[in-house]
Amino acid sequence: MRLNDSPAARWTVLIIVATAMMMGYFVNDVMSPLESMLEAPRSEGGLGWSSSDYGFFSGAGSFINVFLLMLFFSGLILDKMGVRFTGTLACSLMVAGVLLKLYGLTADFGNSELTIPITQFTIPKSAAVMSLGFAVFGVGYEMCGISVSKAMVRWFTGHELALAMGLQLAMARFGTAAALSVSVPIAQRFTLSTPLLVALAFLIIGLLAFLVFCVMDRRLDASQPSGASRDDNDEFRLKDIGLIVRNPGFWLITLFVVLFYSAVSPFLKFATKLMVVKYGVDPDIAGFFSSIAPFGTMLLTPLFGSFYDRRGHGVTLVIIGTAMLAFVHFAFSLPLHSSMFALTLMVILAIGYSLAPAALWPCVPKIIPLKCLGTAYSLIFFIQNFGRAVIPMMVGRANEHDPSYTSGMLIFAFTALAGVVVAFALLWTDGKKGYGLQQPNIIRQ
Repeated sequence: MRLNDSPAARWTVLIIVATAMMMGYFVNDVMSPLESMLEAPRSEGGLGWSSSDYGFFSGAGSFINVFLLMLFFSGLILDKMGVRFTGTLACSLMVAGVLLKLYGLTADFGNSELTIPITQFTIPKSAAVMSLGFAVFGVGYEMCGISVSKAMVRWFTGHELALAMGLQLAMARFGTAAALSVSVPIAQRFTLSTPLLVALAFLIIGLLAFLVFCVMDRRLDASQPSGASRDDNDEFRLKDIGLIVRNPGFWLITLFVVLFYSAVSPFLKFATKLMVVKYGVDPDIAGFFSSIAPFGTMLLTPLFGSFYDRRGHGVTLVIIGTAMLAFVHFAFSLPLHSSMFALTLMVILAIGYSLAPAALWPCVPKIIPLKCLGTAYSLIFFIQNFGRAVIPMMVGRANEHDPSYTSGMLIFAFTALAGVVVAFALLWTDGKKGYGLQQPNIIRQ
């Protein structure tokens, strides 16, 4: 019997790798609620950034992954070197990136500025150093994401794959929600750098957790039938990339991921200030409003994932969730200023934010062989990072010219609406190609 046929073993692995990912998610959003504090004058304890500076910093996590193709190479490393090596490297890079961010936040650069090559975009030196740290962290963050995803497929194929991915996402969202909720109170009680120090401690815990996973994953290899490779029956070769790029379902899923996450992840980075400026929410609790979406996914994503495992209808769940997201963003663009209205929209956003990912990610192993699954995930995340790099800068500039947030929210709304169109195209393609995306995941014995 393979080790992953033991429920106790595979659920223990889930908890371990999800812990590592949760710590990464906490760090990714730990600075998001601090936008107003970063933009405050130095005399008031801030760094004197502009909205554009913050937008540049928010998008910096994708820079190395996108412009130096590092996320694509991360997938190749994963498929060639395996989950254990790649995941450990990813956690180490995240730690290094946070150390750089801490230096940029705490060092005294005075009023010195740097001009970003090619773009001629000038930003404070503190923003440049912190952006570099965020970019290094982003390499490890995305590398960790694809490593955990492949680990889930490796341990849960034929079992509760969507539920496992849903629980892993739920723990990750808890990291996001915790960051959005506690960053401001911690910074106000101590210093602006204290939330990052807490994040560094959490990342070290995540690294240690992943080392424990490495021990168990080695035992999984030992439990496999004689002659099987570490990722089942096939060894990855570079020519196998053709299996990915020739698959129309892969490209539809990729385009959908770009649109969906460009309409969610960057929004959460601006949501805290939106609640304060447009809806008059007290700054002390504005982070709670922003955290409703990730907190909601903690409960709902596993629930919807379990439904997909047993009943199917994966693409249908994706369409419903994305349509809810588009509705929320269009509603946020309306000239309504009630805090209860904003609270209601964040609850609806939480449902949509749970529905789509719960069904989306278990669809990928149905169309891509396990031996090149890491490369497939890396290509998806690589292309996704274009949206995550561009959208925050677009919204940052839109908010600077339109403080009502109408323009910024319409950018998010039309992005989500395009995602709905792509999801319908995926449903049609599944019917033609027979991927089985609407079928349950649990294999009945």
